[in-house]
Amino acid sequence: MDLTMAFQPIVDVSDGSVFAYEALVRGLDGSGAGAVISQVTEENRFAFDQLCRRRAVEHAARLGVESKVSINFMPNAVYQPALCLGTTLAAARRHDFPIERIMFEVTEGERIEDRPHLKAILTEYKRQGFITAIDDFGAGHSGLNLLAEFQPDVIKLDMELVQGIATDQVRQAIVTAMVRLAGELGVALIAEGVETQAEFSVLKGAGVTLMQGYLFARPGFETLPAVDFDFTTPAGRADA
Repeated sequence: MDLTMAFQPIVDVSDGSVFAYEALVRGLDGSGAGAVISQVTEENRFAFDQLCRRRAVEHAARLGVESKVSINFMPNAVYQPALCLGTTLAAARRHDFPIERIMFEVTEGERIEDRPHLKAILTEYKRQGFITAIDDFGAGHSGLNLLAEFQPDVIKLDMELVQGIATDQVRQAIVTAMVRLAGELGVALIAEGVETQAEFSVLKGAGVTLMQGYLFARPGFETLPAVDFDFTTPAGRADA
């Protein structure tokens, strides 16, 4: 299996800067993440996870990413965290990419077979100097329990909480509470899946300053897409 990456910006709406670019797996023909991940089996899961890390760092360095680069990883593919990081560290050294600008995301929606093992993974990643993030927070069943055991550097709110927030007082209350909780824990909060100006306005009003979504930019296939802050012509939808 071979693969490449698309990149989607995570923007800081307080100053119009790019906080990070998330590396999203793609087929060499441009096929989406679903088509690539469908080829992952128990036998090739580890090799796939390691290849994704290498490709993300290689492309980020080639494209001249000066912000952070966010890499998704499969916790069930990681056996010994320190050893598994060898691939990432080697790629970062080879391409002269600072490890303190690499953010590892684990999706809270993925079935976690061994939560203590996940905590050990994230703790080791943090110890090595990487940024840690919980993706899709609120999509799974263990989010608050995981957060109680390990405080990552970043929490990414699941898009199901974000989309429709402009007209949903319950979602607004949850996000407002998460902003307060993140502030008390010293964790950065990212709202993902932002697609409309109304969602943007409510999120910003609630105190969210880091956002990601098609309102700002579609993923760029092997490129860094321009960020669109002109909401009169919002960027179109695309498969993540």
